[in-house]
Amino acid sequence: MNVRDLRKRVPYQIQRDVLDELSVDQVAEKSDFKISTKEKLRDAVRCTGPRFKSCFLSFVPLLTWLPRYPFRENAIGDLISGISVGIMHLPQGMAYALLAAVPPVFGLYSSFYPILIYFIFGTSKHISVGTYAVMSVMIGSVTERLAPDSDFMIPGNDTNSTTLDIIGRDAERVKIAATVTFLSGIFQLLLGLVRFGFVVTYLSEPLVRAYTTAAAIHVIVSQLKYSFGISPQRYSGPLSLIYTVIEICALLGKTNIGTLVVSIVTILGLVAAKELSALAARKIPVPIPVELITIIVATVVSWQMDLKTEYGVEVVGQIPSGLQAPVAPAVSLLGSMVGDAFALAVVGYGIAISLGRIFALKYAYKVDSNQELIALGLSNAIGGLFNCFAISCSMSRSMVQVSTGGKSQVAGAISAVVILVILLKIGELFEELPKAVLAAIIYVNLHGMMKQFGDICSLWRTNKVDMVVWVMTMILTVLLNPDLGLAASIAFSILTVVFRTQLIIIIILCYFEYNFSVLFAHLQVKEIPGIMIFRSSATLYFANAEMYIDALYEKTGVDVAKLLSHKKKLEAKRLRKEKKAAKKAKKEAKKRAKEAADKGEEPQFSETDDSGEEPELSHAEANGDVNKLSVKESKDVATVEVGPDPDSTLPQAIILDLSPVNFLDTVGVKTLRNIYKDYGEAGVQVYLCGCQRGVVESMEKGDFFNEKVTKSILFSSVHDAVLYSQQGNSKENVNPVFTI
Repeated sequence: MNVRDLRKRVPYQIQRDVLDELSVDQVAEKSDFKISTKEKLRDAVRCTGPRFKSCFLSFVPLLTWLPRYPFRENAIGDLISGISVGIMHLPQGMAYALLAAVPPVFGLYSSFYPILIYFIFGTSKHISVGTYAVMSVMIGSVTERLAPDSDFMIPGNDTNSTTLDIIGRDAERVKIAATVTFLSGIFQLLLGLVRFGFVVTYLSEPLVRAYTTAAAIHVIVSQLKYSFGISPQRYSGPLSLIYTVIEICALLGKTNIGTLVVSIVTILGLVAAKELSALAARKIPVPIPVELITIIVATVVSWQMDLKTEYGVEVVGQIPSGLQAPVAPAVSLLGSMVGDAFALAVVGYGIAISLGRIFALKYAYKVDSNQELIALGLSNAIGGLFNCFAISCSMSRSMVQVSTGGKSQVAGAISAVVILVILLKIGELFEELPKAVLAAIIYVNLHGMMKQFGDICSLWRTNKVDMVVWVMTMILTVLLNPDLGLAASIAFSILTVVFRTQLIIIIILCYFEYNFSVLFAHLQVKEIPGIMIFRSSATLYFANAEMYIDALYEKTGVDVAKLLSHKKKLEAKRLRKEKKAAKKAKKEAKKRAKEAADKGEEPQFSETDDSGEEPELSHAEANGDVNKLSVKESKDVATVEVGPDPDSTLPQAIILDLSPVNFLDTVGVKTLRNIYKDYGEAGVQVYLCGCQRGVVESMEKGDFFNEKVTKSILFSSVHDAVLYSQQGNSKENVNPVFTI
């Protein structure tokens, strides 16, 4: 016998009185104690010794976990993991620098300074921060927009010839990249200090995955010029991707064959090597550094065959050794890149915190979302001073860091040391590396993002609205570029939420085994005579208030507005009949009085003849019955009947289950007030149940309650409201028994 059957066979009873909101306040002794805003502010700014220590340690997590670092358990794993990830930083940093439209060495700088800052301030133990394809392409769109090649063309020796000033262009683009990175870091830092980490909740998983897929398409298109050895014109703004593809197709006839061969051979070699590495991963504890081997081999081949001179293959060029001194950002450029910087801040943080939470959940520790904002903000702000471009975390590097035994942020610090050694001693050895090889590395690393197109099929089966968000995010980002595409995608995603709350659905609840279920959802449910119970599918606010009323009228089968309009017409007709009857009676009385005077008799007047009072009304009139009216007058005045018999199809009571409503605005309060008033005038009592505390407070502030409407119409559950309405609106002698 399972637990479910056992629970069915053991009945038990709960006995209690029906409690409305007023009764609950009295029995539970409602407290009116509230903390004033002044006291809250005073408590927020109060600084004590323990509180200062806690805030300081939370701001610098390194001081908390490093003294307790388990050296024996984690040191070896972090060392191997750090070296492995550091080796990956070399090819990825140089490759992603091309996406940012800056010299490759600045990709190595971006793989060094920010990592050290995150090591001190970050809370995630497993993510690998550094260069990231999506961030790099967003930086590239800014640098190429503000510093296009056309601004650095200098006249040549011939009259019509011009030469591109590559050194001046690269210097300006580095300045732009560093400035927008610094500004994005400031945005992240400010958002973290004001505890604004929840902003990432507006980036749903379908939106992020679609956005990264569309950004990957931008990345691929931007690298085609290095694969074909051509120089297409740079386009910016909406539809720039389409224009770039058209331009590339027009220039395919000028393809550099040597560059194309290098690209194809590198792509095929990388794919084959990665497949072999995946097969060997079960036997080899450390992953094979495929990208590192590729750039070493490509550099040696390029140097031996002199690909730059013999075949015109574009190479990386000069890589200065050593580190650069910090440089102040270009303040004059800040105004032209505010939107780009904010987009970088949100996207970088969203990707990092999403991946960080995945690893935190898997390895049972907590990631502080606000501290992550501060850590990334400091990494970008300080990195911007050292000519770095914006960073985030990489899925591929993070997976390598975890799979090779990385247990803490120490692995990231070790990878930074590896990059430092490369910058000081080894970097200049890769000056002959073809850029086509770096482009090929980018293509192969993006194959995981391309697999995300499969989300469309899975989302079609699970949630079609999320599928629409995915597709629209993809289209908007491809057409509008990553910066505008992100804003448009978030706006569209929020609109889908608003649209779903507007399409309000009201369901009818019916009785079933001492419980309440949706009508037609189960065969054994029964409707309660004279009582209709309604539950809405969304909260009630200004955007769906009118739809809520229309849906309620549709479910009850009564258009209260028309009913009340008809009632007013009948009332006006009744008054006209009464007035006409009174005039006729008065006229007849005067006529009889005159006849009596002519005969010399004493005149006889009825009570209402000369007093001007209305004739006696029937009981139906006195009670305002608009369906059957009668006017009792003196002799010779007939009874006036209006309309058919009273409509027995109207329910005696309507119960609105407001448990899905989590807030009420002024329009929502007014809507409930009108529903109560209109149905009340139609002779139908309205009760509310399941109201949350905030909803009740909104009703109190919105003057919903008065002398006639009290909290006695509010109930904590549907059961209480049903039992109360069945007892003829009297709580006396009501002792419900809920048998489960």
